Amino acid sequence: MKNYQVCSSCVMDTSDTQIVFDELGVCDHCSGFKSDVLPNWHPNDTGKALFREMVGKIKQAGKGKPFDCIMGMSGGLDSSYLLHLAVKEFDLRPLVFHVDGGWNTDLAVNNIQMLVDKLGLDLYTEVINWQEMRDFQLSFFKSGVPHLDIPQDHAFVATLYHFANKHNIKYIVNGGNFATECVRNPKDWLYYGTDMAQLRDIHGQFGTRPLDTYPFSSVLFHKVYLRYIKGVQVVKPLNYLPYTKENASQVLSELYGWRPYPQKHFESRFTRFYEGYWLPTRFGYDTRRVQYSSLILTGQMTREEALAKLEKPAYDPETIDEDFAYIASKLGISVEELRGYHQMPLKTYKDYKNQEWMFDLGAKVLKLLGVERSVKR
Repeated sequence: MKNYQVCSSCVMDTSDTQIVFDELGVCDHCSGFKSDVLPNWHPNDTGKALFREMVGKIKQAGKGKPFDCIMGMSGGLDSSYLLHLAVKEFDLRPLVFHVDGGWNTDLAVNNIQMLVDKLGLDLYTEVINWQEMRDFQLSFFKSGVPHLDIPQDHAFVATLYHFANKHNIKYIVNGGNFATECVRNPKDWLYYGTDMAQLRDIHGQFGTRPLDTYPFSSVLFHKVYLRYIKGVQVVKPLNYLPYTKENASQVLSELYGWRPYPQKHFESRFTRFYEGYWLPTRFGYDTRRVQYSSLILTGQMTREEALAKLEKPAYDPETIDEDFAYIASKLGISVEELRGYHQMPLKTYKDYKNQEWMFDLGAKVLKLLGVERSVKR
């Protein structure tokens, strides 16, 4: 077992079991950022010019159609700021698409509505069958794995891809970005969300009802079929444009009355509980380390600021009992049962059927082709 160590440059530590440090104590997340991301990331006039070329193609594909692209909207900072830029700066006509998995916070709902109203857009909302979502999420609790957010995340991604395919929309505009996400969550923390073998195995063992309407999308469907057969492209404009968390939040607040969340991904009540409490207290995984390390590497936070924030828990100790009661009630179980899952033996994705080899191979191929520039996962 490794001795505990924190990177001397960012705040990633040995809770990432695969982390590697050089002789100066700098981790491979940092070295990967410098070798894989920085040389290919141009959030300046160069990137803006490249994106304007892409905007021309998007508009051409949307000629004569009610929308020229589709954009998933969670109400979080990245997707909200992207929507503002797409409409105000690049005159795009996005179909704003929201997937309601049953865990929206009131703040997220309000942020989304304020944006679409003030931009004069229509909002398309797809509601996931709650009984199926509930059963799927409970099966992940019962499995003992860390990646409890997969049923929610997979539904968001799959619904969006299927809608784009059905309505022949060629461009999916995505808020993913290097500025706040250049460090990826380690695979042990958050496993691949589209590993169908794993999803089927966990639900097959622990689920209690068929998932007749739950939307599934295999990696081969959206990475191969949609991309290379149907010509659907996923575009990440924030990788071409100047983007900082502080500036984006200020712009959105001033123009739309948008209100920030305590932490990235906390627009979901479930994710707030899962990332803020469940992962760090059950597994020792604090996703703030990933988020803060990204901000450190992109010059938006100092290492000292990050270490000071990490001294405090991500959850509010005064309201955690209330959160437990809410999550348990929503899932239709007792608080005692939920606490039982928190205390059960730890499991990982390796304890269930998986297609890890295929995902790892695909990532290597995409990196060789220059398609994927993200730092290691």
